[in-house]
Amino acid sequence: MNQAIILAAGEGSRMKSSLIKVLHKINGKVMLKYVLDACKGAGFDKSYLIVGNNKDKVMEEFSSDTSISFIEQKMGPGEPYGTGYAASLAKEHVNAGDNVLVIFGDTPLVDEEVLKDFLKYHEDNDNNMTILSAVLDDCEGYGRIVRDADKNLTKIVEQKDASDDELNINEVNSGIYCFKGEDFLDAINNLKNDNVKKEYYLTDAVSYLLSKGKKVNAYISDDQNIALGVNNQLDLSKIEEIVRKKIITKWMLEGVYFKNPSNVYIEENVKIGRDVEIYPDVILEGDTTIEDNVKIYGYTRIVNSHIAKDVTIESSLIEDSFIGERTKVGPNAHLRPNSKIGKDCKVGNFVEIKNASLGDGTKAGHLAYVGDADVGRNVNIGCGVIFANYDGKDKFRSKVEDNAFIGSNSNLVAPVEIGENAYVAAGSTIITKVMKDSLSIARARQVDKIDWVKNKKNMEEEK
Repeated sequence: MNQAIILAAGEGSRMKSSLIKVLHKINGKVMLKYVLDACKGAGFDKSYLIVGNNKDKVMEEFSSDTSISFIEQKMGPGEPYGTGYAASLAKEHVNAGDNVLVIFGDTPLVDEEVLKDFLKYHEDNDNNMTILSAVLDDCEGYGRIVRDADKNLTKIVEQKDASDDELNINEVNSGIYCFKGEDFLDAINNLKNDNVKKEYYLTDAVSYLLSKGKKVNAYISDDQNIALGVNNQLDLSKIEEIVRKKIITKWMLEGVYFKNPSNVYIEENVKIGRDVEIYPDVILEGDTTIEDNVKIYGYTRIVNSHIAKDVTIESSLIEDSFIGERTKVGPNAHLRPNSKIGKDCKVGNFVEIKNASLGDGTKAGHLAYVGDADVGRNVNIGCGVIFANYDGKDKFRSKVEDNAFIGSNSNLVAPVEIGENAYVAAGSTIITKVMKDSLSIARARQVDKIDWVKNKKNMEEEK
């Protein structure tokens, strides 16, 4: 059985945040979930998550994942510390014949393909312990992998303890290890804390197993980024940039055009068709789908929404909504959750749609609010129209049937219905049903008082 022990008990004080480090998000996805997904994708059937004082928040985040078991590491005065001690907390779940992966929860760039290759190398070489390493241009802060003349691993040396020759080594320890289960248990049970910090270090397992004549080796990954972890907000930003570039590169190779790829934000679950054009300052989040030939212009944010073919969107916010083919949205429109816009529609300047549907060909050109409404096909919604859906306590729906015309500056007070082909005169406040093919005028009759201004002026002069 393949099992993973994920070390996630550290609070990450250098993040200077009230949020525990491993719960910070990278491109919309919790950092720790990258690690969990990589382990699961690489064939590690069970993950033991070592959690600390903020265990409740981590457990709440991943409570629905039955492949995870949570183990608390008590963090306080007098408690043992160190990576070796943290990993040992899962030892009662390890069997001699298992493959055991030990990995940190703040290494989100280690993906499933890297772990698959790592595990294969471990098994193919019949290693008792395998270290995942990388060759870096800048090795500052990393432990070095020391090999003999025959390229056999002899030890891991931390930078502070390295000689000048060892500091010139550019193969570094990522802190990720794979053991045979029996060797993990043997090494863990024999770790010592005879060091300045009185901590149990997992790196000491290397020298212990080598002293027992066991086979310890290092697998060098082609990906330099696997050694990168998160210690502070600067690290988080650097890793997010790497993830973002990887996502955008994937979509460019699939036929998506980016006017300025360095200025676009796309999350992992977004799906994009071919011949889509994405301009600067676009944000695509969550489970969003963009079909073929869509154009998205700047300062647009789309969240958990489905955009059909040939749609054009400019400078708008779209949340949990659907937009049909060839529809134009924006600039400065807002589709709030549960909006469904049909084909060939227009949702224009400063139009807000909420929990409403617009049938094919319907147009709301500018400055309108359509909330809690079912609007038919080929309806015209004039400038300044408001669907008054809230009475201060409850919300109500309105219905507008096909081919209706709602004149500018009208108020439809829900619940109300506008019949097919009906007209609502500009400036009307509608509170009862407008029948099919009817014209409704709900406003005071215009009264003109001739010479009123001149008479007013004369009266004031007489006074």
